[in-house]
Amino acid sequence: MTTRSARVDLTTGVGLNVVEAGPSDAPPVILLHGFPESHRTWRGLVPLLGNRLRLIMPDQRGFGASDQPQAVGDYEATILIDDIFALAEALGIERCVLVGHDWGGAIAWGAALRGDPRLERLAIVNAPHPYVFQKSLIEDEGQRAAAQYINAFKTPGIERYIRGQGLDWFFDKTFADHVAPERLPDADERARYLADWGRPGALEAMINWYRAGRMVVPPPGVTVPLPDLLLGAFPAITVPTLVVWGMRDPALLPVQLDGLDRLVDDLAIHCLPEAGHFAPWEAPADVAAALGPFLAAGGAARARQ
Repeated sequence: MTTRSARVDLTTGVGLNVVEAGPSDAPPVILLHGFPESHRTWRGLVPLLGNRLRLIMPDQRGFGASDQPQAVGDYEATILIDDIFALAEALGIERCVLVGHDWGGAIAWGAALRGDPRLERLAIVNAPHPYVFQKSLIEDEGQRAAAQYINAFKTPGIERYIRGQGLDWFFDKTFADHVAPERLPDADERARYLADWGRPGALEAMINWYRAGRMVVPPPGVTVPLPDLLLGAFPAITVPTLVVWGMRDPALLPVQLDGLDRLVDDLAIHCLPEAGHFAPWEAPADVAAALGPFLAAGGAARARQ
C-alpha cells in the first residue's frame, strides 16, 4: 500500500515527520510508536488496516526524521501529549482514535487521562497504565527487576557508552535479546534503524524520554514508600479502551494487566500468547485482527471537511 509523508510543524514548537496511509476521508487513527523506533513500528499493520482507516503515523519528537530537541525538559509527558493534540489540530482532525505502543502507549494513556473530548477511543499495545506500572515497580519484585533498564537509560553518559559499543550492538541488545531470530527486522529495516540512531543528537533525544520520566524504579530488594503518584485519587479513563498484550514481553510483565478494570470504565483486553514486546511487527496479523473491529467501531471520529 502506498504511503505519503510530510513534515508537519506544530504549535508546540517542533516539526514532526508524519507518514499517512489509507483514504484521507476515512476515520483518522493516530498511531504512536515507542523506543527506540519510528513510524515504521506500524509497517506490518498498514496493508491490513489501511484500506478502511486513515492511518497517521508520526515519528514522535526525538525520533526518526522529526525534530530532536536536546533538553530533558522538552520531553516532559505534558509536552509530548500536547504534541499529539497539536498534530490533530494541524491535520484538521476534530476527533480521533489513538493507538500507542511502548512509550507511545504511555503518551496515549496520558492523553486519555486528560479527558480531552477530541479523543474518542484508545488502543494500547504493550504499554502499562501509569498507576499499575508504578504500583508494580514497588510491589512486584519480578517487574522491578525487569525494569532496571529504565535506571540504566538515566545514567549520565549512557549515550557515549552506546556509541562506544556501536549501534549494531545497540540494535542487538534492543531487539535480538527479546525477539526470536526469525522475527527480527530484515537487513533493510536494520539499516533504517541505524541511520536514524546515527543522526547527530539522536541518542540523546531518544534517551531524554526516560530522563524526563517520573516513574520511580527502586533497586531490587529495597523497601520503599509509595510515591505520590499512588497516594492521590487517580482519574478513571472513560473512553472505550482496548489493550492488546504480547504475553512474552520480558520487560513489561503480565502483571501490568492486573487491576486495569478498576481504572478504565469500558475495557477489553486481548492477549497474544506467542508475541512479545514488539508485537506490532512480530505479529502484525494478530495485532491487526484485534485492532481492526475496535478501530472500525470508532467511525464517528472525523476530520474537518
